[in-house]
Amino acid sequence: MDWNEVEGNWKQFTGQVKEKWGKLTDDDLTVANGKKESLLGKIQERYGYEKDMAEREMTDFVRNLKSSFKKDV
Repeated sequence: MDWNEVEGNWKQFTGQVKEKWGKLTDDDLTVANGKKESLLGKIQERYGYEKDMAEREMTDFVRNLKSSFKKDV
């Protein structure tokens, strides 16, 4: 799975995004609307992360989605 799949199915993944990054608000997720750079910015803003840290967390998140997806299939 890659970010394009997440973006294309954003509403399906918002619950998992909020579970991972609980400080994000519904408005944050609406504004991000699946756009990777926008979500990275919101994660940085809410958690005080540098961009590289936010990117690492997002990479791990997508990797975990991929693992979960394989288990569900």
